[in-house]
Amino acid sequence: MLYLKNLSKDFCGNPVFRDLNWHLKKGERIGLVGENGAGKSTLMSIVAGRMEPSSGSVQVAREATVGYLHQDAIVAGNRTLFDEVMKSFFHLRRIDEQMKELAARMEAMGIDKGDNVELLSRYGHLQEEFRVKGGYSMEAEAGNVLNGLGFAFDDRKRPCSEFSGGWQMRIALAKLLIQKPDVLLLDEPTNHLDLEARNWLEEYLRGYPFSVVLVSHDRFFMDQVCHRITEIWNCSLTDYHCDYSSYLLRREEHVVRLREAKRRQDEEIGKIEDFISRFRYKADKASLVQSRIKQLEKIERITLPPERKRICFAFPEAPKSGRIVFELNNVTKAYGEHVILDNAVLTVERGERISIVGHNGAGKSTLMNILAGCDFQKGERTVGHNVVVDYFAQNQSSFLEYERTVYEELLADAPFDAVPRLRDLLGAFLFSGDDIHKRVGVLSGGEKNRVALAKMLLRPANVLLLDEPTNHLDLASKDVLLDALKSFAGTILFVSHDRYFIDALATRVVEVNNGVLTSFPGSYEDYLEKSVASIAAKQAVCPVSVSSGNCANDMNVPSKAERMQRRDEEKQKQREDRARQKRIAELEAQIEEHETLLNALEQRMTDPDFFRDAEASRSASEEHDILTRKLSAFYAEWEAIQGAIAV
Repeated sequence: MLYLKNLSKDFCGNPVFRDLNWHLKKGERIGLVGENGAGKSTLMSIVAGRMEPSSGSVQVAREATVGYLHQDAIVAGNRTLFDEVMKSFFHLRRIDEQMKELAARMEAMGIDKGDNVELLSRYGHLQEEFRVKGGYSMEAEAGNVLNGLGFAFDDRKRPCSEFSGGWQMRIALAKLLIQKPDVLLLDEPTNHLDLEARNWLEEYLRGYPFSVVLVSHDRFFMDQVCHRITEIWNCSLTDYHCDYSSYLLRREEHVVRLREAKRRQDEEIGKIEDFISRFRYKADKASLVQSRIKQLEKIERITLPPERKRICFAFPEAPKSGRIVFELNNVTKAYGEHVILDNAVLTVERGERISIVGHNGAGKSTLMNILAGCDFQKGERTVGHNVVVDYFAQNQSSFLEYERTVYEELLADAPFDAVPRLRDLLGAFLFSGDDIHKRVGVLSGGEKNRVALAKMLLRPANVLLLDEPTNHLDLASKDVLLDALKSFAGTILFVSHDRYFIDALATRVVEVNNGVLTSFPGSYEDYLEKSVASIAAKQAVCPVSVSSGNCANDMNVPSKAERMQRRDEEKQKQREDRARQKRIAELEAQIEEHETLLNALEQRMTDPDFFRDAEASRSASEEHDILTRKLSAFYAEWEAIQGAIAV
């Protein structure tokens, strides 16, 4: 499918990689890994044809296509979302145009022209290619990808220019997936995706019929998708035929063997050099010395990879909080008529590590803001005894002092005993060398977020509220943060789209959905199992109140009328869902019936003698148009209902 032959790339005389020979087979899913600056994005750009190599070549199989999603992919323009992604079916649209052109030519030539047989044969081949490549299900395929990446059904009519940068990346990814290139190159595809979209993309790539090369800082995602890891190091590529977690173990074993081989080689080289220095000036040993010199020149020196410095950092000690950290009782938050939280109830106890999950727009960040002290319209928020909160918001970088350097910004908040470790901490968050002397104001958005996160590790607090702390972090930086959080003695509530991070940290999952908070004790994996089993709501156990004896008042549980109203709404929703499913089944039966009729008609039309009867051919063409229009209408209605179910 793809072959790199003696590929090299230099920047200003500095080699990024040299004489790469590497083969990608059809259907392989490869994770491309390496230290920052090792050349991962450079290699993908060369393979995609966006950058020229210094020497060597990239050989792609005949007629194979290469698609590339880079980190800065932006889709602009005033086309609607649906029209923009439908452009990605350019190959099918080209076939459709050719079919229409051939049909018009055959109709213009009439039945007495002998060339009609050749044209009809060509039309039949195009029609079969159109069917096999999914020409009759283009809209359904586009809808499936858009739904999977988290777009609401109403978003399809919005101009692309209205979407934010993160959603622009999703549009670019949707277009690329729809094109189905033979070699799919993805550079950080999970950036800006929520958990639901990541899970969908994971399943999509696992079933992708062609080759995938992936760069990602999401360990769980790579474990699920990739079955081969290719490491860029020391200007070369090394393959490990395993998932990412196994690669880490095998790489360590490889480095141990390499270190031992280098030790033995150094001993051998030392003996040869000692012999040369002892007998260099003795005439009777001249031939032996020359032989040793040649032997020394032929030795291929073993180079060890740089030691991956393991940085450990612990939060400063903070006073112990009371047993109950937060209580939310019937909290309601709305923006205009849009209700985000509706009589939400939540109790957080000391020492819990709670993952807040939910689809985009469900209210995760709103919940975090309320816990941090922001306003809400109704209900009560109670903060426990001796609680000291540190909040990392998605816009945390806006609170930095832009005139300070990176080092000065950390130094300003650092306790005295943490000052000697500031450079190590900055290195863990990808600031090394002269980077620590950059002004905060000139940093990119991702770099500012990393500075804000590093500052948080310096503050004594017993409750941490973290909204997307893993954004813009590489795997090593995530490990530093994860180790620090796991050893943190206080309470953590966090929002993250990194499955590995959630699984390693969470002791409880709280789902935000339709304004309601539902708790799932255990890990994210436990939450998935329970949510699949359709556990729709949390059942609160009412403790006996000694002071009042009134359970309903103490717990602020919904009234009987409210519970009945919610039950009626749930029943109505179930009735609507059953009606939709019934209609979907009817539509699928009609689609199957009409596709059978259309295929039979098209089979008849491929007969060279078919067009000899002008009236019959005209009638068949009209019937073909009617069947095609009906199929399009059925697919459109089917897609609309599926979109309504997804929303």
